[in-house]
Amino acid sequence: MMTLSAVLQFPPPDAARSEAWLREKLAYYSDAWDLAQDLANGITDIVVIDTRAAEQYQAAHIPGAISFPHRTMSAETLAALDGSKVYVTYCDGIGCNGSTKGAWKLASAGLRVKELIGGLDFWLRDRHPVAQGEEAGSWPQQDLQACGC
Repeated sequence: MMTLSAVLQFPPPDAARSEAWLREKLAYYSDAWDLAQDLANGITDIVVIDTRAAEQYQAAHIPGAISFPHRTMSAETLAALDGSKVYVTYCDGIGCNGSTKGAWKLASAGLRVKELIGGLDFWLRDRHPVAQGEEAGSWPQQDLQACGC
């Protein structure tokens, strides 16, 4: 009796289609290591937005992130943002869609946006620094360890 492969039950596309789809997927997301590397290197083309409630932001947030709860985003509030930047949204983690709602609102306003995969949960899992309080804070002087992925 021949065993059928669960993985190959739906065969993968050819390499060119896979490459195009995966490049497209990467255009929408950032992971914690890539974002931490850019923040550590002082990349100014990105702005990190914490889409959670202000209380959650004050308890812990990514250093340098601005608090902009998705529930307060509107055409009027988004008009103040710089259209030349790329915005990276995050919320608590994969069980929260606040970053998706925020990213959708930013994109609807004509802004370029990516979501942080896994939100603050994955950020903390990777042992990146956090800031507390109402101020955005800044990236601490430290060397990033190499990512295992």
